[in-house]
Amino acid sequence: MVAFPHTGWRKPAIRILDRPSVFLAGAVSSLLLLWAFFFFSALDSIAIFSQSKPNSCNCNQHDPAFNLQFDPPIATFYDDPSFGYTIDKPITNWDRKRRTWLQLHPSFEPRSQERVFIVTGSRSTPCKSPTGDHFLLRFYRNKVDYCRIHGYDIFYNNVLLDPNMHSCWAKIPAVRAAMVAHPEAEWIWWLDEDAVFTDMEYKLPLHRYKDYNFVVHGWPKEVYQKKSWLGLNAGSFLIRNCQWSLDFLDSWADMGPQSPNFDKWAGILMDVFKHESDDQTAMAYLLLKEHQQWYGKKMLIETGYYLEGYWVLIVDTLKNITERYLEIETTAAMLRRRHAEKVSERYGVLREPSLKDAGNEFGSWRRPFVTHFAGCQPCNGKHNPLFTGANCRKSMNMALNFADNQVLRNYGFVHRNLSDPSVVSPLPFDYPA
Repeated sequence: MVAFPHTGWRKPAIRILDRPSVFLAGAVSSLLLLWAFFFFSALDSIAIFSQSKPNSCNCNQHDPAFNLQFDPPIATFYDDPSFGYTIDKPITNWDRKRRTWLQLHPSFEPRSQERVFIVTGSRSTPCKSPTGDHFLLRFYRNKVDYCRIHGYDIFYNNVLLDPNMHSCWAKIPAVRAAMVAHPEAEWIWWLDEDAVFTDMEYKLPLHRYKDYNFVVHGWPKEVYQKKSWLGLNAGSFLIRNCQWSLDFLDSWADMGPQSPNFDKWAGILMDVFKHESDDQTAMAYLLLKEHQQWYGKKMLIETGYYLEGYWVLIVDTLKNITERYLEIETTAAMLRRRHAEKVSERYGVLREPSLKDAGNEFGSWRRPFVTHFAGCQPCNGKHNPLFTGANCRKSMNMALNFADNQVLRNYGFVHRNLSDPSVVSPLPFDYPA
């Protein structure tokens, strides 16, 4: 006899005629219980499986998040003891090595052809100029702002990765090490410490570079006809993360102070360009003399926009450019709309039709993409004698505040005076209507 724990419960009377119904109901109930058990067990298994792979990536999505915790225990070039980051260790078969790494890390593959990694840096010791460290901090912050808005990564290096490649030559080992450390990046973009993004909306037209591996700003006639080392500027250049580029960096580094061929190359560069040996004269020589091997196939001198613009030609135009952009916004309500910083790229695209007649480079009223304070030497204070230190500092302030206004606007503020970096004002709703 079955004992019921609660006194209020009573065993129901069952008549013989009701037994088939009871058996049927019991069978149905059993089936439902079994179905529920397997259904919820399956859900639990899915949940447990998904939890076992944190940050797992659905690589069919448009732009899946990187899986930063996934590195399979399969040997890659990183596990080769003969492989190194330094210039004195040549790398072969890099394209295959990099492609294999991407296949083993599928969350990095989508849109990898568009991925840009910025490298910049300065000396490891404090600046000699009283304002030098202040300006270097602001220059770096400007680059970080741009990277945050466009989803780029950045590496700031302030040590000599090769003690013999000092001064301007230090960029070569830094760029090479970045290529190896970031196989997920298609392009490495070197920017001198005194280069400023003065158009926070503009993005590199990478579609134009599908046939090139190296892009530098300049003027081809100056390089090829006048043989001028000033026909380009090595303060801003793009280099594709591939074997061709590693070979090119080896050739470029062979002309540097760590090379046993340095004195030979110094004499050649002086003879050709009438200028001492540095990274820029060496780059100009490779473009000039190796035209068919390098430039004719894979190197491009960009003339279409300011990948690197000389500050002397730019700073005095910034006030007029600001006014022209505000004129556009008074008639374009969408460009005045408040928005989250994360979607700023959208508004850059919306602005483009209004800039179709703005031109580019000198004489344009489009914001200059990158303004380079070449010759100002903000850290050591040894500026070019063609201009004064006071003019450099004033101009750097103006360019940095001009760029800062484009960032601060997403936070509801603006510098009313480009000469004063410390004072900002809140913006009214629907500004500048």
